[in-house]
Amino acid sequence: MNFIKNNLANAITLGNLFSGSVGAIHLILGDYQTTAICIILSLILDFFDGFVARALKSNSNLGVQLDSLADMVSFGLIPGLTIVVALTGVEIRNPLESINYASKLADGHLWIPYLGLFITLFSCLRLAIFNLDEDQKYYFKGLNTPSNTILIFGLFYANKEVGSFEFLFENQIYLILLTAISSWFLISPIKMIAMKFKSMKLQDNYPKLALLIGSVIILIIFKSAGVPMVIIYYILISIIFQKQLK
Repeated sequence: MNFIKNNLANAITLGNLFSGSVGAIHLILGDYQTTAICIILSLILDFFDGFVARALKSNSNLGVQLDSLADMVSFGLIPGLTIVVALTGVEIRNPLESINYASKLADGHLWIPYLGLFITLFSCLRLAIFNLDEDQKYYFKGLNTPSNTILIFGLFYANKEVGSFEFLFENQIYLILLTAISSWFLISPIKMIAMKFKSMKLQDNYPKLALLIGSVIILIIFKSAGVPMVIIYYILISIIFQKQLK
């Protein structure tokens, strides 16, 4: 029983890693709906592993390391691959085509899509910094990797499913700029709202309330296209309330 108690949170974290790995595979194969489901599942598991660890008092250094390693795939590799796929402009629908696609990249004729992997590199850097920074208890320093994944894949998915953000995905320069901006935000010194409550005083939670209310309104108005817009709103609200984030 103690073994289960001590390792349940780690098992959930490994579930996050498994889901992220499956999502990455289906992204390369062009099955974006399955990737979206896998990202949602990874987000849920990423939340519950910490919740379970605290509830069972089974926090450990192993769990901390596993969490970052799992996030590196689910929220580091996937957004980087998303830009790679978007920059190629190629929709891959079966394993054979994915092999041909990989060989084209290896030929060096399509080197530009590799720039998307800078998001993966900076996600790794961000996770390493977060593990060493003891200040980020009630706020994040820079955009956290799950939010960045929602932003990048959300833009891509909305474009594929409903044709939103067409201007962005018809221009490689814009996608490269998105990659650069995303990479910078991951390691930026800008404080970002974390949904952790330091106190229950209303004045201490204005940023969180503004974020929740605004996000609901955006999702109601814009539906699926509103998902990445929520992250943009999140960044703007965090910048507005910089002085209150402590």
